[in-house]
Amino acid sequence: MKLKLDLHDIYNKGSEIDRALHGIIQEAVRKKATQVEIIPGKGSGQLKKKVLRFLEQKEIKALYHRIDKDAKNHGRLFVYFQWK
Repeated sequence: MKLKLDLHDIYNKGSEIDRALHGIIQEAVRKKATQVEIIPGKGSGQLKKKVLRFLEQKEIKALYHRIDKDAKNHGRLFVYFQWK
């Protein structure tokens, strides 16, 4: 199962971004999704940095397996999960 989160609509609302990121990670854990696609968009890269900082938090990092940045589209991140 793959989930997708597009942050274009809330790019300038910090607390909503955090809520959306927490929500998609928790949904992935609940549904045992294998991949979450997060789209911060291209822009100046500030939103992507915020998303990466969120994903690097110790309690969040423990939930997923790895992160990939899309080679063809730098406005997209993939978070992969492994379930046993």
